[in-house]
Amino acid sequence: MMQNKRANASYPSLPNQAHSALNRCNLPAVILGSLTFQRQPKQLLIDGVLEMHAQLFDSLEEVSNAETRAVFFRDYMASCFLLDNKADAGLDEHARLNRGNADYLRLLRGWLFNPDGIEAAVLKRWVESRFGLLARNHQGLLRDFHGQCYAQYQADYMRGLYNTNALEAQLDLLFSFCQYELQRRFTRRDHWTLYRGVNHINDFENLTTQQDHHILLLNNLNSFSADADLAGMFGDVILEVRVPLSKVLYFPGLLPGLMQGEDEYLVLGGVYAVKPV
Repeated sequence: MMQNKRANASYPSLPNQAHSALNRCNLPAVILGSLTFQRQPKQLLIDGVLEMHAQLFDSLEEVSNAETRAVFFRDYMASCFLLDNKADAGLDEHARLNRGNADYLRLLRGWLFNPDGIEAAVLKRWVESRFGLLARNHQGLLRDFHGQCYAQYQADYMRGLYNTNALEAQLDLLFSFCQYELQRRFTRRDHWTLYRGVNHINDFENLTTQQDHHILLLNNLNSFSADADLAGMFGDVILEVRVPLSKVLYFPGLLPGLMQGEDEYLVLGGVYAVKPV
C-alpha cells in the first residue's frame, strides 16, 4: 500500500476539476491529460473522423510531397465544408451576427493574434468537447463556474460558434490531418522539445516539484516554440517541455503559404513535467 501511495505521489494525475468524464476520442481525459501520457504517449483519434473522411486520407497516401498534400487538404476542406459557397452551406447572411467567414484558418490566426480572444475560446471549447480537457484560463483563471471569467469564456465561444459552418468539425479534420502528417514525416519520433516563455512560474498550477522539474497543470490549449530564444521574448522564465507529437494540433509548415511566418506550435494541455532553462 505504501508503494502505491509513493507511485501515485510521483505521478500526479489530472485533477478532477480539470477534466470531463465525457469526450469524443479513443482515450479518456484522465489518461490523455496525465503525466504518464506525456512520458509514454499513444495515438489520439477523434471518433469517426478517419472513417468519415477516408477518401481524403486514402488519396494522401498516393502523394509523396508534403506541400502537395497540404494543397489536397485545403481543397478537400473547401469542398467538404463549402467554404467558398457560404450560401450553399445554409449560412444566414442577414443574421444579427454574421460569422460566415469564420473557418479553421481564421481560428488559427485568431489564436496566434490573441490566445484570449473569441477564436481562442472556440478552440478551447473544442478541446473540451473532443478531449475532455477543461479550459483553465481565458482572460483570467477559470476556477469558479459562476464567476465573471467563466461567464465571459462562455459568451466568447458561443459568439464564436454562432452562425458558422461546422467549425468544430473543421477542427476535427485539421487535428486528424496534423496527426497524419506528423506520423508520416516523423516516423521515429514520439516527442518534440519545445519552449514557452512565462513571466512567473506561479502563473501555472504547480502540482508538485520533482528534482529540477515542475509538474504543472497547463491550460487545455497552449502555444510553444521550437526556439528557446524566441520563447524568451514572451517572458523572463523559459520552460522546456517534452511535448508528445500526439498532442499537437498545429505545427509550423503544416499549411505552407497559409500561415506564413508563424512559428507557434499549438499543443493540447494537461499535466506536464517542465524544466526552467
